[in-house]
Amino acid sequence: MAEPQPKTRQADFQRVALIGVGLIGGSLSLGLQNAGVVGDIIGFDRDEKALSRAIELGLIDEAAPSLGDAVADASLIILATPVGATAQMLGDVGKAAPPEAIIIDVGSVKSSLVEAAASLGSGRYFVPCHPVSGTEQSGPDAAFATLFRDRWCIVTPVPDPSTEYQTAVEKVVALWRSVGANVEIMDAAHHDLALAVTSHLPHLIAFTLVGAADDLESVAEADIIKYSAGGFRDFTRIAASDPVMWRDVFLNNKDAILEVLGRFSEELALLQRAIRWGDGPALEKTFARGRALRRAIVDAGQETPAPNFGRDQTKTPPD
Repeated sequence: MAEPQPKTRQADFQRVALIGVGLIGGSLSLGLQNAGVVGDIIGFDRDEKALSRAIELGLIDEAAPSLGDAVADASLIILATPVGATAQMLGDVGKAAPPEAIIIDVGSVKSSLVEAAASLGSGRYFVPCHPVSGTEQSGPDAAFATLFRDRWCIVTPVPDPSTEYQTAVEKVVALWRSVGANVEIMDAAHHDLALAVTSHLPHLIAFTLVGAADDLESVAEADIIKYSAGGFRDFTRIAASDPVMWRDVFLNNKDAILEVLGRFSEELALLQRAIRWGDGPALEKTFARGRALRRAIVDAGQETPAPNFGRDQTKTPPD
C-alpha cells in the first residue's frame, strides 16, 4: 500500500492537477513526489470513493469538486483517464487550463489525441505520453512509486515547431526521467502500430483464449483452474486487466490493431497447416524465433531470466 509523503518537496511544477487517481496516475504522483519535482497535487476523479482513498494514501494533497477547479492555476495537468474519455477531457481541460500550462496524458493510443490537440489553440502545451508499464491491478490502492523505474515512456509530440512547445517537451522528458523511466520520442502513428504488436494484440489473444477455455464444455471449470500451466496462468493475468480501459484501446486504435491482427491470422494459418501436415521444421523455425525474441527482451533488461513457476510477483522491478 502506498504511504503518504511528507510535504517538503521542491517544485519544478508548483501546482499539479491529477485527473484520474488509479494505478498509472497514482503511481506517477507518488514517483514525482519522491523525486521532489512537484508542489501541491490536486486530484479530480468522477469516482468519489477513489478520490477519498487517494487522499488517504497520499496520492494527492486535496480533492477538487470539479474539473475546472482542479486545473485552475495548474502548471502541469496529468490526464490519467481511460483512452475513450481522454479526447473529450482534453477539450474540457483546454477551456479551463491557465495559459502556458503543460498537459500530458498516459494512454496507449496516440494518433486520435494528436488530432484532438489541434482544438486546444495556442498558449497551452499538450505533450502526449505513454508509459509502457503497468499491472493487471487498478485503482488507487494499486499505485506504487517505482512503477516506471527502468521502463520506457514514449513521448509523441504534436506538430508544433515553436520554441515554447519544444521547451515544454523537454520539461516532460525530464519529468519522466525523474521517476526512473527511459524516454523515447516517436511520431504517433509509429507508436500506435508498435503498441498494437507489443501490447494490444497480446491482450486480445489473452481475452480470446481465456474466453474460449471458459466456453469449452468438455473441460470442467475446476479442471481449468486446478491444472493451469504457466502459459495459461500468464494469459489469465493479462486477461484480468481493466475491461473498460481495454475496450477503449481497441476502439481507438482499431486501424493499427486490425492490420496487426491480419498478419497474426496469416501466421496462425501457417502454423495450423504445419501441424496438420506434420511439418516439424516449420514449427521448429517458428518456435526458435519466439525463443530468440524472449532472450532479446531479457537481455534488454525488460524481464528477469529467473524461472517462473508461479513465483511471487513483486511490484518493484529488478535492479
